Amino acid sequence: MSDNDIEVENLVRVYGRGAGARRAVDDISFEVRHGEFFGILGPNGAGKTTTIKVLLTTLLPTAGRVSILGHDVVRDVQRVRRRIGYVLGGDKGFYDRLTARQNMIYFCDLYEVPHRVQRTRIPQLLELTGLTARAGDKVETFSRGMKQRLHIARSLVHDPRVLILDEPTSGIDPIGAREVRDLAAGLIRLGKTVLLTTHYMQEADALCDRLVVLAKGRIVASGAPRDVKQLAGISRVTELELTGVEQRRLDALRDIEGVTSVHVDVSGIQQIVRVQSAADVDCTAAIVRALESEKVERIATREPTLEDAYVALISSQDGKA
Repeated sequence: MSDNDIEVENLVRVYGRGAGARRAVDDISFEVRHGEFFGILGPNGAGKTTTIKVLLTTLLPTAGRVSILGHDVVRDVQRVRRRIGYVLGGDKGFYDRLTARQNMIYFCDLYEVPHRVQRTRIPQLLELTGLTARAGDKVETFSRGMKQRLHIARSLVHDPRVLILDEPTSGIDPIGAREVRDLAAGLIRLGKTVLLTTHYMQEADALCDRLVVLAKGRIVASGAPRDVKQLAGISRVTELELTGVEQRRLDALRDIEGVTSVHVDVSGIQQIVRVQSAADVDCTAAIVRALESEKVERIATREPTLEDAYVALISSQDGKA
């Protein structure tokens, strides 16, 4: 038997027909091992949501094969659904005028969890998600972060082996997001396999054992977060805070030997510039010479983050067919 809980082979999903056809997912392959925390990253329109819908059996693939725990998502729909749990971004999906406990009972009944099992499982899941004290409160009184923790509890009522988290911390305040991340990380210790989609690179870097980066429906990088950073070809990042530097001087940074990309964020007359360098040599002096040094308020060099690698990889796809 395979060690992989999820296998995606040459997945293709096309929307539309003829000249208007669009390949949302274009021949991607990856596997997720048992007990692994796996990430799918990519900008809007990259194919993340389409891939998740295929895994959830709510969308048929145009071509390729996808299986979860050895069950084909097209031929074995019911077997797949009984073995996966899912958490979608947002706070919808509950009966707000019912309590947390009543919602849990409803979803247990929906998944045909025996009542004798419910009596122990519901308290355990509410304790796991830190909601025991609020079990008797109506969900309409919950914060968005609390609702996401309840979503995770709900997704576990039928004890699935695979859990799919689709942007679970989207729109949640920092404290609530940290609580959800800590809870998600703990699922691995319960013997679960977790697949995560997220726009937050720090989240992916902290949680994921391995990940893939999608762009225009294709995988442009894969591996552990450290491997993806290396694939992006960045050795260092130089950050500068500037005031009123002319655009022509910023453009000149791209011509410095060893510089792979330059990203500028503007707020009024202040500019935040991130210069990514592939060379092992220090480009700091050349960067300062290219600018008006008196307008450089701060300069610092650091190791690249997953976000730096992600930006470089996605930017490299711009203009490609």
